[in-house]
Amino acid sequence: IPFRPMRAANPGEVSDALTVFVSNSNHLLFLGQHVQLPGGSFAYTRREPLGVCAGIGAWNYPFQIAAWKSAPALACGNAMIFKPSPVTPVTAVLLAEIYAQAGVPQGLFNVVQGGQETGRILCQHPDIAKVSFTGSVPTGKKIMEMASQGIKPVTLELGGKSPVLIFSDCDLENAVRGALMANFLSQGQVCSNGTRVFVQKDILPEFVKEVVKRTKSIEIGDPLLETTRMGALVSRPHLDNVLSYVNQAKKEGADVLCGGEVFLPSDPKLKDGYYMSPCVLGNCTDEMTCVKEEIFGPVMSVLSFETEEEALHRANDTTLGLAAGVFTSDVRRAHRVVEHLKAGSCFINNYNITPVEVPFGGFKMSGIGRENGQVTVEYYSQLKTVFVEMGDVDSLF
Repeated sequence: IPFRPMRAANPGEVSDALTVFVSNSNHLLFLGQHVQLPGGSFAYTRREPLGVCAGIGAWNYPFQIAAWKSAPALACGNAMIFKPSPVTPVTAVLLAEIYAQAGVPQGLFNVVQGGQETGRILCQHPDIAKVSFTGSVPTGKKIMEMASQGIKPVTLELGGKSPVLIFSDCDLENAVRGALMANFLSQGQVCSNGTRVFVQKDILPEFVKEVVKRTKSIEIGDPLLETTRMGALVSRPHLDNVLSYVNQAKKEGADVLCGGEVFLPSDPKLKDGYYMSPCVLGNCTDEMTCVKEEIFGPVMSVLSFETEEEALHRANDTTLGLAAGVFTSDVRRAHRVVEHLKAGSCFINNYNITPVEVPFGGFKMSGIGRENGQVTVEYYSQLKTVFVEMGDVDSLF
């Protein structure tokens, strides 16, 4: 996965940062409400920790997901037991080591390894107060069902089949860049990817020509090299599944404009890697499997539209609603379209930007709750109301 190298912080710096964050959180995040009542009485609210929270992560962003879940949980005064995906078991342990070096008390952040049975035990354990899960819709349903047996709150960040609407008045260069970021980041293994690219009809040929040219030039290979822009997919079964979607698209009438094949890097050390060439599908229709189902790989489906109303109707015609994007130079149109898009995270003239200061999450079957941002406090704490009587009890008895 292409990444920007960061300087590693020493334990002292991490400890200082945590101290500042938590102390500031007490003042900024946990504000209650004061309500004045008749006769001088009043009430106030306060936020309190839930207790022990369970975090269950996905394999596509294993370290980031562990951090996104554990940081607000700990900041709100909870402990967390985190189960990473069996496919990516290591980085959550590294995060636990960082927490330990920073001075986090032993037992506050815990990592347990395992598969479905471990997840089931976490969801159903009576001492677990809340479950936060990132993964597929079918697994999210099971998590929600198991947590409901204990009336436990859940945060679910699930799948997506997100639309990107590109209008003819857009900055075409930025629209092309945005479409590439919306589809090929992390080999397309991103839940928020905008894989349904709707392009207004009069700029479709120019857009497709430029997207195909840029896609063909994507450097595939060793992710540790600075020049690499795409690495391998996560596993052989997943690669085979993504390729099967490309083959199905061809059978249903889509045109493979580029890619969609097994790729063999020039470096002999990578010959056994699960590489494929990024794929652009043209002549797509809303009924095709590649347009309706989440592929979770480097496959872009390009569709055309004529009017804003048509684009909105088709963009919203899905059971999922994680993200959506709009490219236009008309600011009024941009906000008008975003208002009607049924998606939890929307982008105007950009895509796949997820700063931690901003809430992230979906509508419909793409999930419940939010990660990141100040609002996350609401999902890792519980609200207590306190009534204070300043006079005598007015009793009916």
